[in-house]
Amino acid sequence: MSITLTFHGAAGCVTGSCVEVETPKARLLIDCGMFQGPKTLKALNYGDFPFDPHKVDAVLLTHAHLDHSGLLPKLIKAGFSGPIHATAATRDLCGVMLPDAGGIQETEVRHLNRRNLRRGLPQVEPIYTARDGVRTIRQFSKVKLGVPVEVAPGVRAIYWEAGHILGAASIELRVETEAGETSVLFSGDIGQGGRDYAADPEGPAGVDHLVLESTYGNRERLNLAPPERRAVLAQELRDAHAAGGPVLIPTFAVERAQELIADLVALMEAGEVPEADIFLDSPLAIEATEVFQQRGYNRTTGLNPFDRLRAGGRLNFLRKPAESDRIERLRGWHIILAGSGMCDAGRVRKHLKRLLWRREATVLLSGFQASGTLGRILEEGASRVSIQGDEVQVRARIRALDIYSGHADAGGLVAWAKARAPVAGSLFLCHGEPGALEGLRERLVAAGFAAAALRVPDLDAAYTVTGSTVADVEALSGPQRLAPGAGVKADWHNARVALNMALNTALADASNDAAREALLAKLTDVLSEQGDLTQSPTP
Repeated sequence: MSITLTFHGAAGCVTGSCVEVETPKARLLIDCGMFQGPKTLKALNYGDFPFDPHKVDAVLLTHAHLDHSGLLPKLIKAGFSGPIHATAATRDLCGVMLPDAGGIQETEVRHLNRRNLRRGLPQVEPIYTARDGVRTIRQFSKVKLGVPVEVAPGVRAIYWEAGHILGAASIELRVETEAGETSVLFSGDIGQGGRDYAADPEGPAGVDHLVLESTYGNRERLNLAPPERRAVLAQELRDAHAAGGPVLIPTFAVERAQELIADLVALMEAGEVPEADIFLDSPLAIEATEVFQQRGYNRTTGLNPFDRLRAGGRLNFLRKPAESDRIERLRGWHIILAGSGMCDAGRVRKHLKRLLWRREATVLLSGFQASGTLGRILEEGASRVSIQGDEVQVRARIRALDIYSGHADAGGLVAWAKARAPVAGSLFLCHGEPGALEGLRERLVAAGFAAAALRVPDLDAAYTVTGSTVADVEALSGPQRLAPGAGVKADWHNARVALNMALNTALADASNDAAREALLAKLTDVLSEQGDLTQSPTP
């Protein structure tokens, strides 16, 4: 009997990680992540799972990021009652991240329902609540790196250091079948290595099948030593100080925020940048910081680099919304770190609305920006953006640092994959946008992997594997959840916002009212031809 792998997320995109593994005796999930990015993609979070949660025996979690863990509370609400196997650090981080995610959903749904009442639209429910997030942690089962654990009948798992964020692991499955034992290694998210904030990634050599992330599969990045990394950050800060305004760093609450704060404190202590008050405006990042201070020991360096995050008295934790609101009155040189890292949620949107139109301000992007997110739109040079329905002109300095990513670049991914060789069967590429997937495929072929062994699954595509063989399985029956390629680029929601802003600009720039009326008349005619107007506009 064979093993079936079905890719329910992170297939052709970088979010929603979830692979269903059906063995002769059990059904498992590797991750159960939330989709992020364009609204077309995020809509998948609200639909039914494409499998029966009651029939899942266990979840094996690679790490705590929401695109890997964020739908676990929904899975439990839908009927899953088995264990969630994860490292202790991953469990502790999920203990703050999942309740926080539920609380954010409750808040945003509350605001949305107020708007829906005014518009006569139906009320909606959050995917899950903060309480659901708390309950989820009760089903976690702690595993240790390098120690085999039986996770289901006929299935042993070994967790390997992934070097991505605190607690992150690659997961090796060893499955008993009638043809013998088959091994499948799931990379999770792989770190670059050589970092002072994370151990170097590891893994076994000689596996039957490999599932490899591809986030930076077509990009090479500077792999800087810690002093060089801090020197690059220092120059960005000196330039921002010279511009005369504050620095806003949209930040991922787990790992990125802690790394940046540690470097900021070190630079100020060394006198390499002007001293400034640092405001951490993210309750989740504040709670995660406490986990890092407890569990941030790096096995590679033998140190915990997060021990001194409060050094110098410059770091201010903003836990309550009122505390966040008070810094709106600040002018001049200061630094704000706020979530989310892709600018699509959380308190950072409030700061962006306040600062984007100010020429003296600097917005410093510090990580990967998925297609369709506000962060990517800013990174690509938009002159105007829409934030929570408000149109904002972009005058601030938009800068991007690509030196803090927790993901290995293309060279790092190829090197990690080669260290897992020989791969007897197939190598599946996931967790990447189309260009990254194709770029990594080409690099792997050039590195000696057989082109016929490389596979790039579409969403919900399934494969059967036995020993060193692999065969495609017909895609799941029923309606397709997402067309191939959809959800990984700016979608019609983004286009609508862009059109609205373009219309407002055109109306403002028109020479007179007659020109404005003529433009609106043309648009009305187009809509009328499509049958989209139910009544004539009021004169």
